[in-house]
Amino acid sequence: MRVSHVSPHTPHNNNTVLSCSPLCLYPWNQFEGKTSFGMSVFNLGNAIMGSGILGLSYAMANTGVVLFLVLLTVVAVLSSYSIHLLLKSSGIVGIRAYEQLGQRAFGTPGKMAAGIAITLQNIGAMSSYLYIVKYEFPLVIQAFLGVDNPSSEWYLNGNYLVIMVSISVILPLALMKQLGYLGYTSGFSLTCMVFFLISVCTVIHTDSIDLHVLQVGAGATVSMVTSQSIFFQTAYTIPILAFAFVCHPEVLPIYTELKNPTKQRMQHVSNISIVVMYTMYFLAALFGYLTFYGEVESELLHTYSRLDPYDTLILCVRLAVLTAVTLTVPIVLFPVRRAIQQLFFPNKTFYWPRHIVIAVTLLTLINMLVIFAPNILGIFGIIGATSAPCLIFIFPAVFYIRIVPEEEEPMRSTPKILVSDVS
Repeated sequence: MRVSHVSPHTPHNNNTVLSCSPLCLYPWNQFEGKTSFGMSVFNLGNAIMGSGILGLSYAMANTGVVLFLVLLTVVAVLSSYSIHLLLKSSGIVGIRAYEQLGQRAFGTPGKMAAGIAITLQNIGAMSSYLYIVKYEFPLVIQAFLGVDNPSSEWYLNGNYLVIMVSISVILPLALMKQLGYLGYTSGFSLTCMVFFLISVCTVIHTDSIDLHVLQVGAGATVSMVTSQSIFFQTAYTIPILAFAFVCHPEVLPIYTELKNPTKQRMQHVSNISIVVMYTMYFLAALFGYLTFYGEVESELLHTYSRLDPYDTLILCVRLAVLTAVTLTVPIVLFPVRRAIQQLFFPNKTFYWPRHIVIAVTLLTLINMLVIFAPNILGIFGIIGATSAPCLIFIFPAVFYIRIVPEEEEPMRSTPKILVSDVS
């Protein structure tokens, strides 16, 4: 059956450009990007890095070091390759919006599918970030104040603290007109996660070994590994890794705001970000696992709090992670707002009241989800198993097949055969 493709000469309709920032007012090729290469790396790295790093030690404990490394490598390579597919498809049809690529490939159903997947994925991600704030922030305040038996103080109520952080920190950053403005906060967020990684790999790991020895000596059990258990553990780990690497909705907006944008330059931004995150993910997972082995919990910070909740270094690490995930929320909110505008206001230009109302509504919804979310592991699994694989693997591949014309790459060409296998 012959598959129809979008011609690279299809006229670009100026009414279908983004409607969430200054790049919504002009076609992408008329918008002058001003974000430097380094700031773009910070923004994309911050979009990748999030609370997913806190669940990787638990995943390694379930799969083992070797299998985890194999799975991590495969997901990272596929993530980088799918970004290449997005950039190439974008260059052919002159579009730098994920939803609009879906529309060019499959019409309105493609646009709806991409918009819904982005919304579900990023709302799940933001919920997991704010869940950490809800759980960890009261414990950090309690430790700093030296409160051993908290009662009903409002400043130790996680629900109140999430709302306060959302209003005072996240909302002002989420109201920025361009994603590039968040480069400095993204850099600071990544610095906090580097501090977390160094602490896990050195001081905390060294101080924690005695705890593991005591736990094993007290009768901790070692589970038997079978082929069936490996299958289920692998099936559980892949969604977590997919959740940890998804950044594709942010790629095209960052590409648009990049100074001197070219496909090769943006691919370098993506590759650097993915390699750095790959290294940080593996080291954090490895040393978190080697510290606690089978005793590691689904949320690594909670595991460390069992050592000494009043230890200064552990408190600083927890505060650094809180800062990092809080500053990641505005980056992740941008694509959701753009997806909503593409779905419901596709031909509207930038309008401040709409820009503000969508951000406030999203944060309100996410705060409500955080209050009722069962645990962070459930968020990783459900969202990672549904929308994340679509955004990373499936959509970029099928968009590429539909958009790249057969005159340039026949269906039997090596790239399209590989893409068909991946999807």
